[in-house]
Amino acid sequence: MADFDLVILGGGSGGYACALRSAQLGLSVVLIEADKLGGTCLHRGCIPTKALLHAGEVADSARDAAHFGVNAEFHSMDMVAVNAYKDGVISRLHKGLQGLVKSRNITFVQGHGRLVSKDTVEVNGERYTGKNVVLATGSYARTLPGLEIDGVRIITSDHALTLDHVPARVIVLGGGVIGCEFASVWKSFGSDVRIIEALPHLVALEDESTSKQLERAFRKRGINFELGVRFASASQSDAGVKVTLEDGKEFEADLLLVAVGRGPVSANLGYEEQGLAMERGYITVDNKCRTSVPGIWAVGDLIPTLQLAHVGFGEGILVAEEIAGLNPQPINYDGVPRVTYSDPEVASVGLTTAQATARGHDVVELSYDLAGNGKAQILRTAGSIKLVSQKGGPVIGIHMVGARVGELLAEAQLIYNWEASADDVAPLIHAHPTLSEAMGEAHMALAGKPLHAHG
Repeated sequence: MADFDLVILGGGSGGYACALRSAQLGLSVVLIEADKLGGTCLHRGCIPTKALLHAGEVADSARDAAHFGVNAEFHSMDMVAVNAYKDGVISRLHKGLQGLVKSRNITFVQGHGRLVSKDTVEVNGERYTGKNVVLATGSYARTLPGLEIDGVRIITSDHALTLDHVPARVIVLGGGVIGCEFASVWKSFGSDVRIIEALPHLVALEDESTSKQLERAFRKRGINFELGVRFASASQSDAGVKVTLEDGKEFEADLLLVAVGRGPVSANLGYEEQGLAMERGYITVDNKCRTSVPGIWAVGDLIPTLQLAHVGFGEGILVAEEIAGLNPQPINYDGVPRVTYSDPEVASVGLTTAQATARGHDVVELSYDLAGNGKAQILRTAGSIKLVSQKGGPVIGIHMVGARVGELLAEAQLIYNWEASADDVAPLIHAHPTLSEAMGEAHMALAGKPLHAHG
């Protein structure tokens, strides 16, 4: 049995960030991971999906080359080469992360860990005891009752990342972030794609105006979708999958991707036995990620906060600094940047109009169309930047649609988190020609002095 300041169960975004920061602060750490260091984000989530999306962007650029005076043709996707590119990116990042953990003198243990007491995790027959235990066991791809995942015709995002072919026809069950990103990938690769979403809009957690813009863009790209209708059943044959909806409509495809969200990995790990308060499989925590049991902390997709890798990073760092006695500020989850990396991208920070109104704010809105932005014209992208502001006060929401708008979130989150008003941002000079100018133009317009916008 070995004693540490922290025993961390789970080496994904939250777990390894906590380990690195803790070691930096002089704490002794053991990091336990059942699979590969880096977890879902690095191996089955953020990184591989964005690599596929970039491959799709290159394919679309080849198709559209003539629009830019370039003589090029798109022939087909070589999925062996695409996967080699994707896996190469993952491998390099994985090796880099392994080097970081080793350089910080963190004890890394690979194996299935289980919480066996309030301060001890058992793995590979060995027990590791800590003054603090941090649980970071992540999430898994959910399905629906009665819908069996076979990994061949009916698949999750895990299976979708390793396909060795481009399916001719795909049905995507779920129009959230994961569903929209894979729909975008497969359309770029040449598939016929249809999304089934029970809620009234795609990316329904975003501002309604954002969802409507993405829906228009998807229609223009030829991505089909059924909104506001529930899935009823699926049946398989040698020819593929038939999906039936509650309104009686039927659709056939070669593959059905089940993208109905992710659930916490918390079963059979000893959490209930140690008395941890839980709700729907999630471990409940306070604003410093403390569980109901003193000395046990939980971070990442295991707790009911935003399921984003960068949230896991932030929570892991928060816990490390709290244990080290630095008394960090709790995370303001409204101020966390959010991106859907489809074509076009969707990016936001802060409150939607509906949320701001529900919280009693006197709301002022402004939408700046990217048609007035020079770089957007060069990139041939459409979209907008919408600002949600308190009347006479700070900007409390920024919502964007368009190519590469995720890159604008760095400034957007500073505007929101530093409670800047339109008058604060309007005088700032943005480089020309860049998409970032649109951020400046939007705030100039909200401040009552529009330049490349109709006032």
